[in-house]
Amino acid sequence: MGLKEQAAKGVFWVFAEQFGSQLIGFVINLVLARVLLPSDFGTIALYGIIMSVSAVLINGGLTSSLVRAQYVDERDLSTVFWFNFGVSLVVYCIVFFTAPLVASFYEVPVLTGLIRTYAIILIIDSFAAVQVSKVLKEMHFKTAFKIQLPSMLVGGATGIYFATHGHGVWSLIYSSLIQNFVYTLQYWIYSDWRPAFIFDMEKFKYHFSFGVKLTASSLLDTIFNNLYSIIIGKKFSPTQLGYYNRADSLKQLPITNIAGALNRVTFPLFSKIAHDDVALKKYYKTIVMVVIFLIAPLSVLMVVVAEPLIRFLLTEKWMPSVPYFQILSIGGIFYPIHAYNLNILQAKGRSDLYLRIEIIKKFVIVGVILASLSFGMMGLVWGSVLISIIAVFINTHYTSKFIDYPILNQFLDLLPSIIKALIIGAFVYFLDQYFLIKFADIIRLVISVLVYLLIYFGQAYLFKTKELFVLFDLFKGSIQKAEA
Repeated sequence: MGLKEQAAKGVFWVFAEQFGSQLIGFVINLVLARVLLPSDFGTIALYGIIMSVSAVLINGGLTSSLVRAQYVDERDLSTVFWFNFGVSLVVYCIVFFTAPLVASFYEVPVLTGLIRTYAIILIIDSFAAVQVSKVLKEMHFKTAFKIQLPSMLVGGATGIYFATHGHGVWSLIYSSLIQNFVYTLQYWIYSDWRPAFIFDMEKFKYHFSFGVKLTASSLLDTIFNNLYSIIIGKKFSPTQLGYYNRADSLKQLPITNIAGALNRVTFPLFSKIAHDDVALKKYYKTIVMVVIFLIAPLSVLMVVVAEPLIRFLLTEKWMPSVPYFQILSIGGIFYPIHAYNLNILQAKGRSDLYLRIEIIKKFVIVGVILASLSFGMMGLVWGSVLISIIAVFINTHYTSKFIDYPILNQFLDLLPSIIKALIIGAFVYFLDQYFLIKFADIIRLVISVLVYLLIYFGQAYLFKTKELFVLFDLFKGSIQKAEA
């Protein structure tokens, strides 16, 4: 199968997995959000940084090196497997003994037990890291689809059961543990690869030389991505953090998951054509234009319907999260641009530049947070949008040299979709505020969404917008290849 056919097939199954699992997760979280309190979700988010940092240390750069490497054998796979497993045990011990310090920092005693139990996931996940990288490298996304959905269903059902039987925040812990266990178990069932008792120092050095820089970059990124949770949880309250966390999660369903789904395809795809800068630019340009064509209207639409959407889905108790949701949705437009730029650096094997970029961005993040902190929660959330914009400029400065696609050219290519989305959004907002405001939330949502999408995609079809027809061709090819 050719590269183009592999990519087309991959798009179908990645979108199927991404949106199938996210739809299931969305429904599960709706039920949990109605049963649990905002402070419960805030408590979980308080120690998210501990788990995220630990996961990076275990699964970070070495598994990415397996995907990037042109050829890998049993020695590569087994060496990375045993390294990941060993690190997972060490990291779990560190997390176990530092859990009381985290609980003391936030002044939430229950965190000690929550962290120690939840951290078992680190060991569980280490058993599947190599199998996941093999699936990604070989672009067998159909297998990932068949594994992810049952895991979500079983884990979600577990969470709902415990939440409805009065277990509160612990229901989220049990849900995650069961989901990850089922996920790992299935990868061992579907994969015919088993680790051999091999640890090759030469192979380790090869993957470590690439992976250590990528891990350091991811570590910095993870710490600073969770910096908001640390600050909000410490300076404000778990309840405020719960509002922020739910707003961010709701925003991610359409925005980050469209970009994230294609992100999983673009890294192995870019890796295969990393030697051909012309082809790399062509694929990058097409993908990012199509993604912005989809994300721009969804971002604007979420800003317009935020109030009835959150009240209808999460109930009145979550209404303080509305302004956070609107602001975060604006920032979501910039996510795919900087994510795909970083994929080019990884595909080129320039983990040194990747690390340099992350270090530069961290200074920017600290500066923006310090400047916005005096403006309270709203200042912090607006600061996240500013950080996203600056990150795009920093990332693109380096990658544009590889593919000769400067940021100005990128923005000029993407601007038409963004402008159209904003204009149509203004019209629908006027319609909602002056004509639909007295109707029930579900009616406001249905009418606003239908009018917006009909106008946006209708004008795209009428004026033969290139991105729309690329999208048609992509999914037509994806379905045909997936059924083959």
